[in-house]
Amino acid sequence: MQLTAITCNLRTKKTNCLVLVLSNLKKGVYAPPANIDDSSGYLGSIIDGLIIKLQKSGDIKIKLGSSILIPSPNGLKAERLLIVSSGDKSLNEQNFLTLIKTISEEIKGMPIKDVLLTLQELDVSDRDKLWQAQKISQVLGEQSYYPGSLKTSPKNPDFLKQGVLAITSEQDLEKTKYACSLGVSISKGMNLSKHLGDLPGNICTPSYLAKEAKKLAASHPKLTCEILNEVEMRDLGMHSLLSVTAGTQQPAKMIILKYTGSNNKKNKPIVLVGKGITFDSGGISLKPGAAMDEMKYDMCGAAAVLGVFSMLTTINLDLNVIGMIPAVENMPGGKAIKPGDIVKSMSGQTIEILNTDAEGRLVLCDTLTYAARYKPKSVIDIATLTGACVMALGSHASGLLSNDDELAKNLEIAGYTSGDRVWRLPLWNEYDSQLKSNFADMANIGGRAAGTITAACFLARFTKDYTWAHLDIAGTAWKGGISKGSTGRPVPLLAQFLIEETNND
Repeated sequence: MQLTAITCNLRTKKTNCLVLVLSNLKKGVYAPPANIDDSSGYLGSIIDGLIIKLQKSGDIKIKLGSSILIPSPNGLKAERLLIVSSGDKSLNEQNFLTLIKTISEEIKGMPIKDVLLTLQELDVSDRDKLWQAQKISQVLGEQSYYPGSLKTSPKNPDFLKQGVLAITSEQDLEKTKYACSLGVSISKGMNLSKHLGDLPGNICTPSYLAKEAKKLAASHPKLTCEILNEVEMRDLGMHSLLSVTAGTQQPAKMIILKYTGSNNKKNKPIVLVGKGITFDSGGISLKPGAAMDEMKYDMCGAAAVLGVFSMLTTINLDLNVIGMIPAVENMPGGKAIKPGDIVKSMSGQTIEILNTDAEGRLVLCDTLTYAARYKPKSVIDIATLTGACVMALGSHASGLLSNDDELAKNLEIAGYTSGDRVWRLPLWNEYDSQLKSNFADMANIGGRAAGTITAACFLARFTKDYTWAHLDIAGTAWKGGISKGSTGRPVPLLAQFLIEETNND
């Protein structure tokens, strides 16, 4: 699906569906625009009268998202007119997103190929028109994702091919078009992330992720891909990572994607590290059987990194990005690691494995050590790491921990701008002391208390050579229950962060 912006006469523009948001409601009653001349944005007295009549009859309610579809509307060239109410209160960010999602759901149920939207009089507190355009494009783009790709029936219904956002000023046209392209690009990355997350573990294996990364790299001249196998990782001393994969027949892969958007050698790369446990049984510390199927989502950090690189193929950002994905499967078996085993990491530090279900940090620590060779500007790891984060923050915000205040602040700002929020937790020495082991340099767990923080403290021991942040997405990467499915987060957050990094350099 593509979405762009144009200036046009709404009455004479041909389209399968024109979407009109009633945004100028006063005291709960629709009033025609103050300027009712023959301007391109005015729908005319016939539509004004129709709206007032439908409101009086109760067919249009003064309630956020209330809508009515008018076929073959008089006075318009549009085949359909979808009228949607924004309510009688000023909109904040969340209300706006609810409104756009409602519109997208209504459109998804129609047999149409194109849509024309006009939100020109819609005001959202603390959000400008360019932000609105980007979000509209992103939300509509997400609607093209279909989770039932493996079903024999029904097939994925056709969705919009073209969306157009009508604006009144030629002066803002190019900026609005770019905002729309950003939104579509982010939705493309989110949809890839959702697809990979929703695939079952018998299909989406470490080798499958490696193939997808190669396919992605082959699609763009600024992308390259390198895959390290188990022999190469063993030669590098990645014994912590390899200990996790000891109990499975699926070979581990270290996936390294590089996006070279800047030829300036002074521009150090930003490294994104995505946890890629394609299925996490817990190993010898076996998880409970209930909802274990959701452990196919333990590679959503990896899916997010691939989603970001998919986004990078459609917009040109003047920066360099490296994506690292340690892809492994965690299974019990005769050769699987056991509680009490001690392994040596690539950094040389030894780790006592007290719980084999705390495996994500074991693969990330070697990856973070390897990342130092790129002399990065910053490193951000993304991981479905701890159930404790779900208990602390639920599904609304991802956990953020960092060894650098500026990096943390920039991620918080990107989270606010994108609506894909984070919440920072402390990374204090008091918590680090919980990782003490009598037999190794550290234990891989720090007890029940502050589990999200102690997991980050573990990773922090391997990131002392560079600026680093950790995103715990255990509560935000997927939904369970009747709404089960990948969310595509935190692709919007990371995309916005990279966009802002480009603007700041």
